[in-house]
Amino acid sequence: MREPRTRLGARIPSNAFVTIGLIGACVVAFLWQYVTGINNSAGDFGMFPAAIALNGEYYRLFTAMFLHGSLIHIGFNMYVLYVFGPQLENVLGHVRFGILYLLAGLGGSIASFWFSDPYVLSVGASGAIFGLMGAYAVVGKRLGMDTRQAIGLIGVNLVLGFVISGVDWRAHIGGLITGAAVAAIMAYAPTRNRVLWQVIGVLGVCVVLVALTVLRDQVLTAQLAGMLA
Repeated sequence: MREPRTRLGARIPSNAFVTIGLIGACVVAFLWQYVTGINNSAGDFGMFPAAIALNGEYYRLFTAMFLHGSLIHIGFNMYVLYVFGPQLENVLGHVRFGILYLLAGLGGSIASFWFSDPYVLSVGASGAIFGLMGAYAVVGKRLGMDTRQAIGLIGVNLVLGFVISGVDWRAHIGGLITGAAVAAIMAYAPTRNRVLWQVIGVLGVCVVLVALTVLRDQVLTAQLAGMLA
Protein backbone atom coordinates (compact mmCIF):
# COMPACT_ATOMS: atom_id res chain seq x y z
CA MET A 1 0.00 0.00 0.00
CA ARG A 2 1.41 3.38 -1.03
CA GLU A 3 2.11 5.75 1.85
CA PRO A 4 0.04 8.96 1.70
CA ARG A 5 1.99 12.14 0.98
CA THR A 6 1.38 15.88 1.10
CA ARG A 7 1.09 17.84 -2.13
CA LEU A 8 4.82 18.65 -1.86
CA GLY A 9 5.88 15.04 -1.46
CA ALA A 10 6.38 14.83 2.31
CA ARG A 11 4.94 12.20 4.60
CA ILE A 12 1.72 13.46 6.11
CA PRO A 13 2.59 14.43 9.72
CA SER A 14 0.25 13.49 12.54
CA ASN A 15 1.33 16.45 14.67
CA ALA A 16 3.58 19.51 14.68
CA PHE A 17 6.20 18.24 17.11
CA VAL A 18 9.06 20.14 15.38
CA THR A 19 7.23 23.44 15.90
CA ILE A 20 6.49 22.55 19.52
CA GLY A 21 10.10 21.46 20.00
CA LEU A 22 11.44 24.75 18.62
CA ILE A 23 9.12 26.75 20.86
CA GLY A 24 10.18 24.63 23.82
CA ALA A 25 13.87 25.12 23.02
CA CYS A 26 13.48 28.90 22.86
CA VAL A 27 11.48 28.98 26.10
CA VAL A 28 14.02 26.81 27.93
CA ALA A 29 16.83 29.01 26.60
CA PHE A 30 15.02 32.14 27.80
CA LEU A 31 14.50 30.66 31.26
CA TRP A 32 18.22 29.87 31.34
CA GLN A 33 18.93 33.45 30.29
CA TYR A 34 16.68 34.73 33.06
CA VAL A 35 18.57 32.69 35.65
CA THR A 36 22.08 33.43 34.43
CA GLY A 37 21.43 37.00 33.31
CA ILE A 38 20.04 38.03 29.93
CA ASN A 39 22.97 40.31 29.16
CA ASN A 40 25.55 37.74 30.26
CA SER A 41 24.07 34.94 28.16
CA ALA A 42 23.68 37.24 25.16
CA GLY A 43 27.29 38.30 25.51
CA ASP A 44 28.45 34.69 25.53
CA PHE A 45 26.20 33.25 22.81
CA GLY A 46 24.54 36.13 20.95
CA MET A 47 25.32 37.40 17.47
CA PHE A 48 28.53 39.45 17.80
CA PRO A 49 30.39 39.85 14.47
CA ALA A 50 33.72 40.87 16.00
CA ALA A 51 33.83 37.74 18.19
CA ILE A 52 33.21 35.55 15.16
CA ALA A 53 35.88 37.23 13.05
CA LEU A 54 38.55 37.62 15.73
CA ASN A 55 37.92 34.54 17.88
CA GLY A 56 36.35 32.09 15.43
CA GLU A 57 33.15 31.81 17.50
CA TYR A 58 31.02 30.57 14.61
CA TYR A 59 28.59 28.89 17.00
CA ARG A 60 27.08 32.33 17.59
CA LEU A 61 25.50 32.17 14.13
CA PHE A 62 23.41 29.29 15.44
CA THR A 63 22.96 29.96 19.16
CA ALA A 64 21.81 33.56 18.66
CA MET A 65 18.58 32.38 17.05
CA PHE A 66 17.46 30.66 20.27
CA LEU A 67 18.10 33.64 22.58
CA HIS A 68 15.92 36.68 23.22
CA GLY A 69 16.27 40.05 24.86
CA SER A 70 12.96 40.34 26.70
CA LEU A 71 9.65 38.67 27.44
CA ILE A 72 7.93 40.74 24.73
CA HIS A 73 10.65 39.76 22.26
CA ILE A 74 10.27 36.01 22.76
CA GLY A 75 6.50 36.31 23.13
CA PHE A 76 6.04 37.85 19.70
CA ASN A 77 8.43 35.46 17.96
CA MET A 78 6.90 32.38 19.55
CA TYR A 79 3.40 33.56 18.70
CA VAL A 80 4.28 33.88 15.02
CA LEU A 81 6.02 30.49 15.14
CA TYR A 82 2.89 29.00 16.71
CA VAL A 83 0.68 30.52 14.00
CA PHE A 84 2.70 29.64 10.89
CA GLY A 85 4.81 26.71 12.08
CA PRO A 86 2.13 23.99 12.22
CA GLN A 87 0.69 24.99 8.84
CA LEU A 88 4.07 24.80 7.14
CA GLU A 89 5.04 21.64 8.97
CA ASN A 90 1.79 20.01 7.89
CA VAL A 91 2.61 20.74 4.23
CA LEU A 92 6.39 20.28 4.23
CA GLY A 93 6.70 17.48 6.76
CA HIS A 94 8.88 17.39 9.85
CA VAL A 95 12.32 17.16 8.23
CA ARG A 96 11.80 19.76 5.52
CA PHE A 97 10.22 22.17 7.99
CA GLY A 98 13.09 21.78 10.46
CA ILE A 99 15.64 22.38 7.71
CA LEU A 100 13.71 25.44 6.54
CA TYR A 101 13.64 26.95 10.02
CA LEU A 102 17.32 26.40 10.77
CA LEU A 103 18.54 27.64 7.39
CA ALA A 104 16.35 30.74 7.61
CA GLY A 105 17.75 31.46 11.06
CA LEU A 106 21.31 31.00 9.82
CA GLY A 107 20.57 33.20 6.82
CA GLY A 108 19.44 35.92 9.19
CA SER A 109 22.56 35.56 11.33
CA ILE A 110 24.84 35.68 8.30
CA ALA A 111 23.13 38.83 7.01
CA SER A 112 23.70 40.37 10.43
CA PHE A 113 27.33 39.20 10.29
CA TRP A 114 27.73 40.99 6.98
CA PHE A 115 25.94 44.25 7.53
CA SER A 116 25.77 44.98 11.28
CA ASP A 117 28.28 47.01 13.25
CA PRO A 118 30.99 44.50 14.24
CA TYR A 119 30.68 45.48 17.89
CA VAL A 120 26.89 45.45 18.18
CA LEU A 121 25.34 42.46 19.95
CA SER A 122 22.00 40.99 18.83
CA VAL A 123 19.83 37.98 19.66
CA GLY A 124 16.51 36.53 18.59
CA ALA A 125 14.68 34.05 16.42
CA SER A 126 13.43 36.86 14.20
CA GLY A 127 15.51 35.80 11.19
CA ALA A 128 13.98 32.32 11.31
CA ILE A 129 10.52 33.77 11.94
CA PHE A 130 10.76 36.06 8.92
CA GLY A 131 11.94 33.03 6.99
CA LEU A 132 8.77 31.18 7.95
CA MET A 133 6.59 34.09 6.87
CA GLY A 134 8.42 34.26 3.55
CA ALA A 135 8.11 30.50 3.18
CA TYR A 136 4.39 30.63 3.91
CA ALA A 137 3.93 33.23 1.17
CA VAL A 138 5.86 31.09 -1.34
CA VAL A 139 4.27 27.77 -0.41
CA GLY A 140 0.86 29.35 -0.15
CA LYS A 141 1.10 30.78 -3.65
CA ARG A 142 2.19 27.37 -4.95
CA LEU A 143 -0.80 25.66 -3.33
CA GLY A 144 -3.37 28.38 -3.94
CA MET A 145 -3.67 29.34 -0.26
CA ASP A 146 -4.60 32.75 1.17
CA THR A 147 -1.25 34.43 1.88
CA ARG A 148 -2.47 37.92 2.71
CA GLN A 149 -1.86 37.48 6.44
CA ALA A 150 1.75 36.46 5.91
CA ILE A 151 2.44 39.22 3.38
CA GLY A 152 0.84 41.80 5.67
CA LEU A 153 2.92 40.67 8.64
CA ILE A 154 6.08 40.77 6.55
CA GLY A 155 5.37 44.31 5.39
CA VAL A 156 4.43 45.67 8.82
CA ASN A 157 7.36 44.07 10.60
CA LEU A 158 9.89 45.10 7.99
CA VAL A 159 8.77 48.70 8.46
CA LEU A 160 8.88 48.38 12.25
CA GLY A 161 12.41 47.03 11.97
CA PHE A 162 13.53 50.33 10.47
CA VAL A 163 11.45 52.49 12.81
CA ILE A 164 12.18 50.91 16.20
CA SER A 165 15.74 51.44 17.41
CA GLY A 166 17.83 48.43 18.37
CA VAL A 167 16.05 46.04 15.99
CA ASP A 168 18.35 43.97 13.76
CA TRP A 169 16.48 44.49 10.49
CA ARG A 170 19.41 42.92 8.64
CA ALA A 171 18.64 39.56 10.20
CA HIS A 172 14.99 40.01 9.26
CA ILE A 173 15.81 40.53 5.59
CA GLY A 174 18.41 37.76 5.52
CA GLY A 175 16.03 35.29 7.10
CA LEU A 176 13.20 36.34 4.81
CA ILE A 177 15.27 35.84 1.65
CA THR A 178 16.72 32.53 2.82
CA GLY A 179 13.39 31.14 3.98
CA ALA A 180 11.67 32.13 0.75
CA ALA A 181 14.48 30.58 -1.32
CA VAL A 182 14.41 27.28 0.57
CA ALA A 183 10.62 27.17 0.39
CA ALA A 184 10.72 27.80 -3.37
CA ILE A 185 13.13 24.89 -3.80
CA MET A 186 10.85 22.61 -1.81
CA ALA A 187 7.60 23.81 -3.36
CA TYR A 188 8.60 24.05 -7.02
CA ALA A 189 10.92 21.04 -7.34
CA PRO A 190 9.91 18.86 -10.31
CA THR A 191 7.58 16.04 -9.33
CA ARG A 192 9.87 13.47 -10.92
CA ASN A 193 12.85 12.86 -8.61
CA ARG A 194 11.45 15.56 -6.32
CA VAL A 195 13.46 14.56 -3.25
CA LEU A 196 16.70 14.55 -5.24
CA TRP A 197 16.02 18.02 -6.61
CA GLN A 198 15.09 19.29 -3.16
CA VAL A 199 18.28 17.88 -1.65
CA ILE A 200 20.43 19.40 -4.40
CA GLY A 201 18.70 22.77 -4.01
CA VAL A 202 19.02 22.84 -0.23
CA LEU A 203 22.68 21.82 -0.44
CA GLY A 204 23.18 24.68 -2.88
CA VAL A 205 21.74 27.11 -0.33
CA CYS A 206 24.06 25.67 2.32
CA VAL A 207 27.08 26.15 0.05
CA VAL A 208 26.10 29.79 -0.55
CA LEU A 209 25.66 30.43 3.19
CA VAL A 210 29.02 28.85 4.01
CA ALA A 211 30.74 30.81 1.24
CA LEU A 212 29.21 34.07 2.46
CA THR A 213 30.34 33.31 6.03
CA VAL A 214 33.92 32.54 4.98
CA LEU A 215 34.15 35.61 2.75
CA ARG A 216 32.78 37.92 5.41
CA ASP A 217 35.08 36.41 8.00
CA GLN A 218 38.11 37.14 5.84
CA VAL A 219 37.02 40.69 5.04
CA LEU A 220 36.02 41.60 8.60
CA THR A 221 39.12 40.00 10.14
CA ALA A 222 41.31 42.11 7.87
CA GLN A 223 39.33 45.27 8.70
CA LEU A 224 39.45 44.73 12.45
CA ALA A 225 43.11 43.76 12.39
CA GLY A 226 43.86 47.03 10.62
CA MET A 227 41.88 48.99 13.20
CA LEU A 228 43.68 47.28 16.09
CA ALA A 229 47.15 47.61 14.57
